[in-house]
Amino acid sequence: MQIATAESLDFQQKRIESALRAGRTAEAIAIWLTLHPADRAEVFRRLAEDDQHTLLTHLDIATIADLLEELDDEEAAEAAEEIPTERLADVLDEMEPDEAADLLGDLPPEQAREALAEMEDADEVRPLLGYPDESAGGLMTTTYIALRRQTTAAQALEFLRQVSDRAEIPFYLYVVDKERRLVGVVDLRDLLVAPPHTVMETIMDPDVIFVTAGTDQEEVARIMAKYDLAAIPVVNAKHRLIGVITYDDIVDVMEEEATEDIYHLASVSDEDIDPESPVMEQLKGRLPWLYLNTLTALFASWVISHFEAIIAQAAVLALFQSVVAGQGGNAASQNVAMTVRAIALGKLSPKALARVLWKQFITGLMLGILVGTVVGVGVYFWRGNLYLSLVLGMALVGNLSVGSVVGVLVPLALQAVGVDPALASSILVTAVTDSSGFFIFLSLAAHFLSKIIGG
Repeated sequence: MQIATAESLDFQQKRIESALRAGRTAEAIAIWLTLHPADRAEVFRRLAEDDQHTLLTHLDIATIADLLEELDDEEAAEAAEEIPTERLADVLDEMEPDEAADLLGDLPPEQAREALAEMEDADEVRPLLGYPDESAGGLMTTTYIALRRQTTAAQALEFLRQVSDRAEIPFYLYVVDKERRLVGVVDLRDLLVAPPHTVMETIMDPDVIFVTAGTDQEEVARIMAKYDLAAIPVVNAKHRLIGVITYDDIVDVMEEEATEDIYHLASVSDEDIDPESPVMEQLKGRLPWLYLNTLTALFASWVISHFEAIIAQAAVLALFQSVVAGQGGNAASQNVAMTVRAIALGKLSPKALARVLWKQFITGLMLGILVGTVVGVGVYFWRGNLYLSLVLGMALVGNLSVGSVVGVLVPLALQAVGVDPALASSILVTAVTDSSGFFIFLSLAAHFLSKIIGG
């Protein structure tokens, strides 16, 4: 199937809308069904609510299930709320258990209870509702393939033929004992080349990488990426296999976590908002952090206020104080980004803290010397004042050194107190580097004031 471009999707959307306006619902559905499931979801979310309702009313159960699995959680819940309970139960039965559980968790409680009561496969979904959405238990599916040790390759292949339309795991078969404890994993390729009478115990790998149901989704993603896994089993406290997480779920997690970190680094607390979100939602997600940023800026102004007399005697200082503060902030922001990423990937251990801080201090010192030298020389040729250039260069050395250390310490300190390091780091390091930059620069300027004025 050819990948749809934005222009082609716009064209198909207009055709569908035109057909719906003319009452040709069957034609609109036929056009919509020619699209890839992901593109169907994209067109569906663009349609007006009345058009969406018309499609949902006339689509078959399996197609609605595919659509809801492709939509974002909030969009899927909004669409599902328009579906009668009995029909919604059939849709949920058609969905993968983990997707059905996620959708039920996003529905109004009363509607969720009624739909769950009407489901035929509720027993596959109900256990998943007890796990947090961002845990391994909330991500896993209960449709996986588990075999016993003495199952032969021929029996396993026959079993695969029987369940191929229901199982989601295409690459791995898991081996369990009589208590359903996980004891091994068989790669599908090894199974295909094994002699028919070979038992699973012979070809399985007993060293299985697994996670527990309570493992955070970000840690699951890190483990799967590190060990290049297409799927990972989930076990309970008794090491019994209870589910499997597949690569497609982890791709969604990685996108979600990346979006969250990007928004938090920009001090936007709600990663669900975008430029088209309602004004009140944008205010709620952005205003508190702008207030905090205002307070830190006022603190920096308070630091400057202690040097009003110095600035009054040498107004030229006002031209360059923001350079020192800004460059310190830039250096700190670079380190915040590296540190937050290292924390997310589990690459920064407490044992390495002293070594990392020392290395970053030396790096900041070298950056300060290199930047300070260039800026100092440039300002000397511009203003012709040797002492102003010297003060500016030394202040840059000091503040870039401070910024490099603070850019590591602040995220680590936030993590230690249970706050997302990405969320408040940028504001806090800006507060520190602005204040320290102004203080270092103006303190040095006060010491050399007579030379600056006379120079």
